Amino acid sequence: MAYNLLKGKKGIIFGALNDQSIAWKAALRAHEEGAELVLTNTPVALRLGTLNALAEQTGALLVPADAASVEDLQALVARSQEHFGGKIDFVLHSVAMSLNLRKGRPYEAANYEFFNKTLDISALSFHKLLQVLYERDAMNEWGSVVAMTYIAAQRAFEGYNDMADAKALLESICRSFGVIYGRRKHVRVNCVSQSPTLTTAGQGIAGMGEMFGKADAISPLGNASADDCADYLVTLFSDLTRHVTMQTLYHDGGYSMTGII
Repeated sequence: MAYNLLKGKKGIIFGALNDQSIAWKAALRAHEEGAELVLTNTPVALRLGTLNALAEQTGALLVPADAASVEDLQALVARSQEHFGGKIDFVLHSVAMSLNLRKGRPYEAANYEFFNKTLDISALSFHKLLQVLYERDAMNEWGSVVAMTYIAAQRAFEGYNDMADAKALLESICRSFGVIYGRRKHVRVNCVSQSPTLTTAGQGIAGMGEMFGKADAISPLGNASADDCADYLVTLFSDLTRHVTMQTLYHDGGYSMTGII
């Protein structure tokens, strides 16, 4: 059911790859709620994924961009503002990648070139995005920028590898940039810590099946699905959460607050 929560709003969504992606689901829900969209991912992801189909379904503009490239981000934001005919109301950063994970390098034997790429792509890209938006004054007042994180930023999950460090940095950037953006532009910045989710990226994490099962068993409400997450993200894009900022918001069925049961 749609509630027109985003009627007249304009947003950019990073990171949709295929119909398993949280970003993909978020784009569909935002469109259903009345938003106009720009979709973006790396040129390689666009070739490997099926983002053209999502763009057609949602009437979105599709703009290739590397989220770790300031030049690409500047071009993306400029193109988006031109397309929308004005400023932006919401942005979703759903971007993460670890070569150490992909290549099976354990945390205690990390390749540091890979590690630096993990931090750049999965966390510093968020700072770069926020800085570009801020410097261009691209966001409408009371706009919303949301990044996807995971509880491994706060707790030890061995299989999450260097991504845990990246998520911790991501959440710190959310707070540090959030206070500046809030005071000076009335733009809110938040992170959503989602349940283990069997997306294409998620299934590449060592032990994801076990993580998913344990979290589902411990969570009082069970794991939140990608569709559930999309619903939650829509509320953060909307005017209903105008005074929520600098938060890591746990969308995990209560897992983050549950002890041994």
